[in-house]
Formats: sequence, structure tokens, C-alpha cells
Amino acid sequence: MAENNARVTIARDEQGSVIRVSKTNPQFGHVRLTQNKVLFNTQGWVNNKQLSTLIHGTVDDLQALNLENKENLPGNIVVREQTDPFNTTDPDRDLKMAGSTGIVCCAHGEPIYRKTFYSMDENATDTLVAHTNGDAIREANSDGSATNIDKIVEKKVKSEKKEKIEEPQQEEEVVMEDETFEL
Repeated sequence: MAENNARVTIARDEQGSVIRVSKTNPQFGHVRLTQNKVLFNTQGWVNNKQLSTLIHGTVDDLQALNLENKENLPGNIVVREQTDPFNTTDPDRDLKMAGSTGIVCCAHGEPIYRKTFYSMDENATDTLVAHTNGDAIREANSDGSATNIDKIVEKKVKSEKKEKIEEPQQEEEVVMEDETFEL
């Protein structure tokens, strides 16, 4: 729905610069772009989101784009989801997470990777992969807690510690208090 989307905006850093030079290699940098989009999910809910993406390149190539005096660019920021990692040397980098649950969204047992890209095509559309692990996500959300990630990390740390210790130790029983919510 390109008509419901704002233009792609060039985001400046705190000093007002368009090109952000790499701290580890000054020959390279990136430009950050943002776009406000109106999205609709498969259940018919509307969601206003701000998407962002980076354009990477050499500083010379980025300067050649002459973006310093521009506010907007034509085109669209699109979301691309797939079951193959975008980065094979760091495959965990772009995993699609289910909110703050700590659960990775999966399609038939394969993790889903999610990344945003800039396209000059104003009609470019998102490529989405439906997740099939809704039960695990609902279970993670069922306690109503915002600390699911902390619990998952704590369980993983306990598990790793158990593997290092030759004698098994008893784990402490955790008692959950009932929580109530007002709408």
C-alpha cells in the first residue's frame, strides 16, 4: 500500500551528518533511512510502524550519491524474510524474534531471518514468511511476563553450568505469583 506510506527519509546523526563513517575502518560508512508505514497483519489489525535500514558502502561511493542536501528519497523500505541466513558467518544476526519472548519465529522447524532493504521502486513489496511455531510463542506469552527473555537466558546459563559440573545439582523451585492486568 504505497499510498499509505510516507516518503523514505534520510536520517542524520547527532552532528547533522548524513554519512556515518565506520569507527573501525574510515574507508567505509553507511547512511540510515527511515520510513513510516501502515501495515496490516493476517488477522486484519492495522499497525503503524517506522522501518529503518542502512545503505552501506565506501565513503567515496556514499558521497557520490550527493545526499547531504536532501531530506527524502524516492522508493520504499521493504522487509525481506527468508529461511536462509543473510550472513553465513554470523547466522544468528538477523533472526526474526517473536516480540520480547526470546522465541525465534520458525517455518516448519527452520528459523526465519528478517532484514530491511531500501528499494528505489515505490511499488516494491515485502517478502514475508509465515511462522509455524505459534504454539511456542503463545506459551511464552501465556504468563503475561515481560521478562521471558531473562527466564530463557537464566535457564540456558543454568543448563550450561550443569553440563560443566560432573555431579548433578538440584535446581531451586521457582514459585510464580499470579499477576493481574487492567485493560
